[in-house]
Amino acid sequence: MVYTKKTPALFIVGVIMLAIWFLASTGLLDGYIEHLANGEKYAYASELTTIPFYFGIVSVVLGFWQWFGVHSEGHWDYYSSSIAGGMFILLIAMLIRWFVAPEVAVISTGFGKIGETGKYLHKLLGLNYVVLGIVAGIIIVNFFKVPEWAEHGVRLSRLGLKTGVILLGTLYSAAELKNLGGLSIVMIGFFVLGSVGLVLWLGERRKIPNSMGGVLAAGMGVCGVSATVASAPVVKAKSVEIAYTIGTILLWGVGCMFLFPVIGNLLDMGHVQFGAWAGTGILNSAQVAGAALAYQPDGIETLKVAEIFNITRVLVLPIIVLWLAVWYVKREESSEQVNIGRIIFEKFPIFVLGFILMFALSTTGIFAPANHYKGKFFGNTPESGFEQEKLLNAEELNILMVNALKVQKKDRQEALVNLVNYGKVGSIEDDAVLRGLANSQVMGKEASKVLKTAHKAVRHTAKKVKKFRQWITWLFAFGLVGLGMQITFGAMKQAGGQPAVIGGVVGFIKASLSLLVVLLLVKETI
Repeated sequence: MVYTKKTPALFIVGVIMLAIWFLASTGLLDGYIEHLANGEKYAYASELTTIPFYFGIVSVVLGFWQWFGVHSEGHWDYYSSSIAGGMFILLIAMLIRWFVAPEVAVISTGFGKIGETGKYLHKLLGLNYVVLGIVAGIIIVNFFKVPEWAEHGVRLSRLGLKTGVILLGTLYSAAELKNLGGLSIVMIGFFVLGSVGLVLWLGERRKIPNSMGGVLAAGMGVCGVSATVASAPVVKAKSVEIAYTIGTILLWGVGCMFLFPVIGNLLDMGHVQFGAWAGTGILNSAQVAGAALAYQPDGIETLKVAEIFNITRVLVLPIIVLWLAVWYVKREESSEQVNIGRIIFEKFPIFVLGFILMFALSTTGIFAPANHYKGKFFGNTPESGFEQEKLLNAEELNILMVNALKVQKKDRQEALVNLVNYGKVGSIEDDAVLRGLANSQVMGKEASKVLKTAHKAVRHTAKKVKKFRQWITWLFAFGLVGLGMQITFGAMKQAGGQPAVIGGVVGFIKASLSLLVVLLLVKETI
């Protein structure tokens, strides 16, 4: 079978990309970009003059070949057939990120801030390029249908998400992973085991088949679809039971993906707090990433925290599969023996191993200086990147001194004295303490702003890490538009009856309790 379609679609996509590049490079879009900037600096100017050019050239060349070339069955034919769909998704991501999302922001700010929230509507609802990209994908697949020539590329979008997660491994420091890892193990251990146990208990009370209860417990408790697929052979789940479980996960996960950022904005959650909540309370890896990026679309601190929690949850999968195997055998006299080790080996998500490998390489300093942290490294000398003009000025130092008596903790007092004496943060330890002081707002808004200014002066992004951050952003933007194209109303309707009730109850309890735990116990600095 020949998969590559003789169609001008890819060629046309390339022409559109090149048109965007031409208009931006020649200044013909300057007036519209100024409108989109809405009085601020337009964030995507450099992207507009580079990304559409390179991908446009590739699309035009390959599109011409697909349109007029001779295609024969084979591996190249199979893989090349996904290029058109991939570029189609990328074009949509470009349009949403560069034009649609900024336009929504302009319209939103025109209405003013919403009540006592002090936030504009697009900020409150998280109407950024991530959410709008997912919505665009959902609209396309449900109301217009994905073109036949793009179908293979849509399936390719999951690879973009998983590649993004793998590359995230380059942005963690050992200290950060140690602190986040310990927190995630405790929270994930409690909520995963609790969710699985609760689903099994409710399933028994609602008298659903053991196979249905087992596969639903794995899906709702661990990591969504991957856990469902891994546990299905162990509990002898039927195809319809797998479909019900996936439908329930999809229905709940899509709702959370849109609702979590709104709640996070209403509660003014920090990046670490929201990341911990999303990574614990949302089921599927792609949906976790979607919610995290929706909450912080122009940075990846939230995404990093969320994915650590998500990956910790995936690592629990073998334990849950073993638990379900024992549980099922005890309840089903006719159950056959299965090779649990083989199932875990075959179904375990490979991207998690890729993440661990990239983190291991990152700890060697291959991607960034040894002290890099959240994609940044500490430097308070000119040789390490510090600019003398970023020393705190007399006015800023005076603000700190006036509010210094409000600080009670000894470590904060010492770090503050050092900052006032030298006009800059002197050590990584002081920086961590002062970040906590700034986030606590103990000294008031003005002083906290000065502390944040001092922090930014000594934190620098390594060039390699900056590149990784850009790639990660686009991989997720691409993947999440494609994810939207895989969310059909029909699939969500598969979540029906008892599985939907049990899944909804357990999902709500897990989301609510994890939110409470995060707000009470998770601090914003790590």
